[in-house]
Amino acid sequence: MIKTAPSILSADFVNLERDIRALGPAGADYVHVDVMDGLFVPNITIGIPVVAAIKRISPLPLDVHLMIDRPIRYVEGFCKAGADVLTLHVEADTVENTRAALEQIRALGVHPAISVKPKTPAEAVLPFLKLCDLILVMTVEPGFGGQSFMEDMMPKLRTIRAWIDEQNPGCELEVDGGVNERTGKICRDNGANVLVAGSAWFKNPDPAAFCRALKA
Repeated sequence: MIKTAPSILSADFVNLERDIRALGPAGADYVHVDVMDGLFVPNITIGIPVVAAIKRISPLPLDVHLMIDRPIRYVEGFCKAGADVLTLHVEADTVENTRAALEQIRALGVHPAISVKPKTPAEAVLPFLKLCDLILVMTVEPGFGGQSFMEDMMPKLRTIRAWIDEQNPGCELEVDGGVNERTGKICRDNGANVLVAGSAWFKNPDPAAFCRALKA
């Protein structure tokens, strides 16, 4: 089943509650929350208190994507704030710390997930594959919304899909970056089942129709 996860990085932050409450009726499955620290990526967005506030009003599970340095320091806080899925980057810490963080996330009752940036090889997910409920492949460089889709990430996506099918069939495969109707189909055809859309969702005059097209 194809799922959609609109990224609120592209929502109207003055009317964030309005935009989040509209996601469920439009057919979305997750609220994708991008957390950036200005160190791991060159941008700063939101933190634990805002995630907690979103959780109070969100009709959907929170898919929280940590683009932060050494995330093991903060996973407990984000889990307790209301993350339903918590994604770490393999590039953000050592293998040992990343493994410990994923185990801590699961122990706190949250779905652990891992992400890889475009220049990171698919093999980087292998030490964590059986620990995760979701793997996120970035199809733009993380840090800012509105970038163009990198179709050359599709071999990586296919490779990770094959590993998931072999080793952890219950794991979801998510794509984030430049997703629209055309690129969403490319991602589906290459094995993704969760599609993150930012600008294409929130700038669309008919999000429900856009959501149906992504899932078609």
